[in-house]
This record gives sequence, C-alpha cells and structure tokens, in this order.
Amino acid sequence: MKALLVLLLLAPLAVSAEPFTPKSDGDTVQRLPYRVDAAERTRRAALARDPAQLPLALATARAALDRARVLGDPRELGAAQAALAPWWTRADAPAEAVLLRARVLQARHDFDGGLAQLRGLLARDDLAPKVRAQALLDAASVHQLRAELPQARALCEQLKPLAPLPAAACLAELDSLSGKAPAAAQALARLSPGRHVLPWLAVMRAELAERMGDASALALYRQALLGADEVYTRAALADWLLAQGRDAEALALTEGSNADAVLLRHVIALHRLGRPDSEAAAPTARLRDSLAAADKREPGKHAREQARFALDVAEQPREALRLAQVNWAMQREPADAVLLLRAAQATGRDGEPARRELARFVRERGWQDARLAALAALAALLPATGA
Repeated sequence: MKALLVLLLLAPLAVSAEPFTPKSDGDTVQRLPYRVDAAERTRRAALARDPAQLPLALATARAALDRARVLGDPRELGAAQAALAPWWTRADAPAEAVLLRARVLQARHDFDGGLAQLRGLLARDDLAPKVRAQALLDAASVHQLRAELPQARALCEQLKPLAPLPAAACLAELDSLSGKAPAAAQALARLSPGRHVLPWLAVMRAELAERMGDASALALYRQALLGADEVYTRAALADWLLAQGRDAEALALTEGSNADAVLLRHVIALHRLGRPDSEAAAPTARLRDSLAAADKREPGKHAREQARFALDVAEQPREALRLAQVNWAMQREPADAVLLLRAAQATGRDGEPARRELARFVRERGWQDARLAALAALAALLPATGA
C-alpha cells in the first residue's frame, strides 16, 4: 500500500557530519541534485511576499512533497512545512492544509503525529469527498505499515464508494498479508489488465510477486520505474537485484543518486562486488556521515537504513540487530521482518529470542513470504508460499 501514498520511505540527504568552511568564494560547498524551475521560483517569491495565500501555499507544499517523493530530498519537507507555516499549528486549519501536514509528518516517520492529524481530519463533517478519500487511504497505509491490519481494512472499506480502484487495491494487499497471497495477486492483476499498468499498482504487484517468489517481480518493478522514476521504486528494484545476486546490475541502477535510500543500495553493491577503496571509500563515508546526521536530527527514525548499513556494509551484526529491533518497533512490513531475521541470524545464539518472536508473529498473521521461508531459521514455521 505504500505505493498508494504520496510519500514513500524518504531517506535523509547526504550531508557532512562536520561543518565545512569554504576557503574561498570559488569553493563548492554542495552540488544540488536539481534546480526548481522558473514557475516554482515565481510561486515561492509570491508566497514569500504574502504567506497567507492559501491556494498558493497548498500548491507550493504539494510541489515540494512531489519533489521529495521523486528525489528523496528531505529539504523539500522543510519547504512544504514552510509553505504551510500560517496553518501549521492551527486546530481550525483548512482540511487540505491538515492533509498536507499529515503527509509531512508521515514522511519524517512521525507516524503517531501523522495519524493524529488524519483522525482529526476524518472526524470533520464537511470534508470534500476527494480529501476524505485521501485521508482514509493515508491513514490505512500507516496502519498497514505498523501491521495493524484490522484498522487498515476498516478504513479501506470506507474508501470503496469514494475511490473504488484504490480501495480494491488496498483490500487486495491486506488480503496478501493475511494468508491469501495468490488470490490477492490475481485480484491486483484484474485491476490492471493489458500492457499499461499504473506505476503505483505495478509496484504493489511487484512487491507481492517478490514475496511469493515469482520472477515476474522484475518486469513489474521495471514497468513501475518506467512509469514513474521515484526513489522508492528504484530502491525496491535494487533490493530485488541484490537479493538475486545481480550486484553489478544493482550497482548500475543506483549510480549517481543523491538519495540515501538509493545510495545505500549502491554502497552495498560496491562492497559485494569487492570494488577497491578508491571507488567505494567516498560513497561509503558519505553515507555513513549522512545516516549519523539523520539520526542526530531525528533519533531512531531512520533505523531501517542504519540497520542495513550496519549489517551489509559495516559488518556489525549486533548493532544491526539492535537497530533492526528499533525499526521493528516502529514499522512492521515484510521487508522489516526480512531485515530483522537476517540481523538475528547474523548474531548466532544472541539472535535466538528475536528469531522466535518473529516466527510467532509471522505464523499468527499467516504471512506468505518466500524470502522468509528461504531462511533456515523460519522455513519450517512459515505457511507455504504457494498455498
């Protein structure tokens, strides 16, 4: 369901852990990955002159959130919040401003804060159908991310009359996480007949195919990336390639990205391929510093990426397990379970309690995931992926 959200797993921008003072005016402090266009600069200038222009503020915030989704640049979250500044703390803020407030909080992994905003919004009697539909979908997505499936399902049921296609996709994905993966895959396929699949729907189908061990995941990920080249999709495809041992392809896919989620996969590929320090040292150091800076700004909010770094790059399994457990307390999707199990296995006997608890969790929910089943510690305890 994350593919339905406007914001997906936004990783912190690579920044230096230590302040840098240029020696001359000609020194480069940082190369920005993009420039906003003339129309956006005009819009920001107009908003600076009169911050209370609600339509302009909403348009500016939406554009910033779109760039954050596509580029993985957290500065855009600050730009969105700045555009919404006159309404950021107001209880009586217009509904669309509250929806965007919730999205900024969700993008920063403040899921409790985002849900509180959405609950307040959904309690209003005067919501426009479009705003209500998006609020229902965003709230359902957060509940699913935390493995609170009954709550997510109730919201998706409410979504049916307002947005039939997203509601059907939402319910199918919840079925896929409730022991009905093959039927859910068929339902999602029926929602996208023909050769042209909506990018967000292609991502949902790809992730489900990956969990089922179906090789069609690759084509679906590529189809999604062609339709919308976004950080989340590129990182997900890189993960699939890495899981298949196609490290050189993952390296090429992640070349040149400034988003930490993609840079992490690039660094993992470099290390797996045994590239020399002259090639791997700089991106590895940049990623290490960036993750440290992100944790200083928002402690514990980026534990998934930190755990991957500790496990697959720094070779610190105990630290990886600690971070994976921090992450698991915050979000409980299949990818988080895979990470936790890998970290637990890497620590040997020390990871046995985590392995047993994860086995219980997966068994109770009927998760069907070939990645988990392929790992020996859980293989005999999971439901069959093809049932």
